Formats: sequence, C-alpha cells, structure tokens
Amino acid sequence: MKVLIVDDEQPARERLASLLERMPDYEVVANASNGLQAVRLAQQLEPDIVLLDIRMPGMDGLEAASHIAEMETPPAVIFITAYEGHAIEAFETHAVGYLLKPVRQERLQEALEQAGRPNRAQLGHLQDSTHQSRTRSHICARVRGNLELIPVESVHYFQADQKYVTVRHDDGEVLIEEPLKALEEEFGEDFLRIHRNALVAKSRFCGMEKNNQGGFEVVLKDSGERLEVSRRHVAEVRRFLKTL
Repeated sequence: MKVLIVDDEQPARERLASLLERMPDYEVVANASNGLQAVRLAQQLEPDIVLLDIRMPGMDGLEAASHIAEMETPPAVIFITAYEGHAIEAFETHAVGYLLKPVRQERLQEALEQAGRPNRAQLGHLQDSTHQSRTRSHICARVRGNLELIPVESVHYFQADQKYVTVRHDDGEVLIEEPLKALEEEFGEDFLRIHRNALVAKSRFCGMEKNNQGGFEVVLKDSGERLEVSRRHVAEVRRFLKTL
C-alpha cells in the first residue's frame, strides 16, 4: 500500500515515516509539507492512503482533502490532529479516520487497516464541527481528466451559464459545477455580485460605465474586460466604487 505523508513539521513527517518502516505492507512514496503539495502529489503518484495533517499554513488539511476527493480514484485519507475534546467527537461522528499527535504505532496500524475515503458531505460537516474556515484558498477544476487548482486571489470573476460556472483567472479560464450562490456565500467578502449570473473580485474593479444600450457595465483592471451590471445591482456597485 502506497502512503503519502503530509505535515508542515519535518519531525512529524520523519516520525510517521519511521513508524511506517516497521510495517512491511506499507511504503512511503512521498512527503509533502503543505496542502497544495499534497493535492499535486496525490494526483501524480496515486497513493492508496494519505496521512494528512489538518493545521497547516496556506491550504489546510481539510481543504486539501476536499480537493483530493475530486480525483477520479481518490485515496483513503487519515487526518493527523492535535485536537482534543469535542473536536475529536466530530471526527468520530462523521466516520472520518483520524490519529492524535503524538502518533502511536498501534493506533497507526489500526487506522491504516480501517482507512476509508471521506466524501464531500463528511468533509463539509467536519469543517463546521471543528470551526475551520470554510473559505478555500484555491478553486478546484477538472481539466482533461486532471485536477487544476486556481488560487482564489487570481480569480477575476465567476460567471454562471446554465449548470456550469466559468472561472476567469490570471492564466485563462476553467469551468466548474459549483452553484454561484454557494460561491457568493463562501467568498462574499472578496467578491461582489453585479448580475444574477456574475460575481466579480473586488480587487478587479476599475470602474462602471454606460454602454450604447443605456445599461451599465463594469470595467475590469488590466484586461479592460467589460461585464454587464443588472439594474438591481447598479446602486450597490456604485456604492462600492465610491469606497475605492
């Protein structure tokens, strides 16, 4: 069984690797020090199991797990945590595998034998129960069978078209199947709705101008791209622009 170890602390990675060396049925195929590396290595190496620390800078373990779950054949995930008390109840309630630090040999063996693949619903409930931030650092899209991670800070806008949402970002655009409403709830502090089908990053606004039809359009920084503003959102956009 191939195992990927993910922890931002080198001593923790080394301890897990040392414990696994004593188990002939398991092989450490790689180590990662953050969530972004974890997702990329999981896709590249296709491990059977990921030992995944939760608290890491940047992309934490819960977000990394949600992206890994999007793989065509996702690995089993065992979370590594220093949480105690009611937070541990959350892992048990949602039937998600976990190990407490410091990890013990016997408990590791047991967790590996029982390792399973958490689904998105379990991961969502776990984030709520452990009071983790639900705002992702990256958007995950499937492009030609592979996962592509787009930093949210590089997104210009989200635009809905029937069942898909176009994510326009610094390096192009991708399609995702997430509802625009859910994206607004998650990223509402950094994005502003300008139309029932569009959310624009507040950092990308350059201005708002009238078009030849008498309607309004926002103009985006750098690209000069224009997006229609619906009548009901004109006042809100105007108020926002006054704060710039």
